[in-house]
Amino acid sequence: MTDPNPHVSRRAMLAAAFVGGSAAAAAVAGAPAAQADAGGQGAAKKQFTLTVLGTTDLHNNVFNWDYFKNAPYADTAGNKIGIAQAATLIKAVRAERGAANTLTIDSGDTIQGTPLAYYFAKVNPISTEVKHPMALAMNAVGYDAVALGNHEFNYGIPLLRTWEKQLDFPLLGANVHDAVSGSRAFTPYVLKRVKTESGWVTVGLVGFVTPGCALWDRDNVHGKLDFNGIVEEAKTVIPEMKAAGADVVIVSSHSGATPGSSYGDALPFPENASTQLAEEVPGIDAILVGHAHLEIPERFVTNKATGRQVLLTEPLKWGMRVAVIDLQLSKEQGRWSVAAAHAHLLDAKTVDADPAVVGAVQAGHDATVKYVNQVIGTCTAPLSTATACWSDSAAIDAINYVQASTIKAELANGPSAGLPVLSIAAAFSRSVDVKAGPLTIRDVAGLYIFDNTLLAIKVTGAQVKDYLEWSAQYFKPATGTSVRADQITNAATALAPNGTPDYNYDVVYGLDAPLNYEIDLARPVGDRIRNLSYDGAPLPAGKEFAMAINNYRQSGGGNFPAVKTAPVLSNSQQEIRQRIIDYVVAQGTLDAAVFSQSNWRLTVNDQPLTVTA
Repeated sequence: MTDPNPHVSRRAMLAAAFVGGSAAAAAVAGAPAAQADAGGQGAAKKQFTLTVLGTTDLHNNVFNWDYFKNAPYADTAGNKIGIAQAATLIKAVRAERGAANTLTIDSGDTIQGTPLAYYFAKVNPISTEVKHPMALAMNAVGYDAVALGNHEFNYGIPLLRTWEKQLDFPLLGANVHDAVSGSRAFTPYVLKRVKTESGWVTVGLVGFVTPGCALWDRDNVHGKLDFNGIVEEAKTVIPEMKAAGADVVIVSSHSGATPGSSYGDALPFPENASTQLAEEVPGIDAILVGHAHLEIPERFVTNKATGRQVLLTEPLKWGMRVAVIDLQLSKEQGRWSVAAAHAHLLDAKTVDADPAVVGAVQAGHDATVKYVNQVIGTCTAPLSTATACWSDSAAIDAINYVQASTIKAELANGPSAGLPVLSIAAAFSRSVDVKAGPLTIRDVAGLYIFDNTLLAIKVTGAQVKDYLEWSAQYFKPATGTSVRADQITNAATALAPNGTPDYNYDVVYGLDAPLNYEIDLARPVGDRIRNLSYDGAPLPAGKEFAMAINNYRQSGGGNFPAVKTAPVLSNSQQEIRQRIIDYVVAQGTLDAAVFSQSNWRLTVNDQPLTVTA
């Protein structure tokens, strides 16, 4: 049956999806697209409303599907994920405001993050014949531009370039330069011409990516691409856009709004620079923020040079939200400018998936589901990370054991063969729940969700102690011997003002002999590691080890001490997830009796600390 009044139904849907921001009335009522001679002021002043829709940090989520659980995505907030969900909202706003008056952009981290991404990078790699699911999906939505995110480089530049060619719109990265020629390596910006009743308005869309790419994907980009500071590049490119005719400038910035860097001073440019960008570079009207996985419905930042308010907004990750930026433009003396700007977010859980996006990617999704559900062996005991951030976990031990065993084999018969092996690992999420019994690829993918590769570095006992002290910053102080987990985890630091993420709390594991230690939360940061021993004796400061470590950490992620400059003993550039899969296939089992240790614990004044979830 045909809806007798689709306009009213659409408005009701958008009203139900409204999350926050100061443009609620316009969001619900449907802002008029164009107003010639507004308010009867005559021909001297014309007005027009431009709407810019935004997503960010989609991380290759197309469907509302959890590949690790083989079930629809679910969280405690009832969110739904995927670009197919977001597409329904995007198309509804276009229909309400007028497609010709609406632009759609994204702020990056698009082609990494799910088994669907891995399948089309490693199992059935994209090519001239094989299309990337995020090219198919985004083309079906009809984006106008997407910015690079740092995770775009995870699978290497050739795959990124292949994906770029499959897009029907430009991939923007103004601050990424060819390392040899110095020229910009990606399209810096695009100018979009929008027709109004009062003539054409030129909208400039520009993209920036956090310079941390130079560290986190060093093996993929070193000697090939350089990453300039976002503010530094913007001071050049924004005037270029203005000179090219841009009346309005919209930035897609894959860089958080809260200043700071997870890598400290390892680079001369900050990781999260969107607020500084608004403050220090004139000529920007609005910024779609990405990278931080936070929700900012609407925020205004005052530009120091002009005193003008710059609008910032950030929709939640994975397609959970869509940002709606409304710019009220005014034309005076032949020039358009932004008279007012507002933003709000729309919640994707309130709608159904868009059929066009579903149809475009269904075959790839089905192939991925089949792949990840292959049984590769058995698991002898449950592996859970529910408490892994505050107590020893067999799940983390499993990762560490496979990493350390792999490095032991790689170093055999070489000059470093005699070094005892340590390994580091972290809980990437607290939701891993591998059951005892048949073990599938999706179980391993859930255990190790990132595409990190494995290296070995040489460290000393003193450096291991420093490493553990740095990791222990993750914990807040404690005085009593019984606490809730939220009272001691995710401590804020100078490098992580919003709280240290779980993935930056590393456990250190000994392969050849146990490495045991306690973390005393009554002691000051930097002096928390107690009773540190190796093979039952105090750890000698000068004792040398081979440490298995992932490429993210070794390249500076988390700014852990010594690891960036430590001698590299091996670097096969093989993914850790695949190493775990290979181990299970070879052994036929993941046996907790082989790898599980109880080698660390939390204490308060040398007394055991009881932590409840």
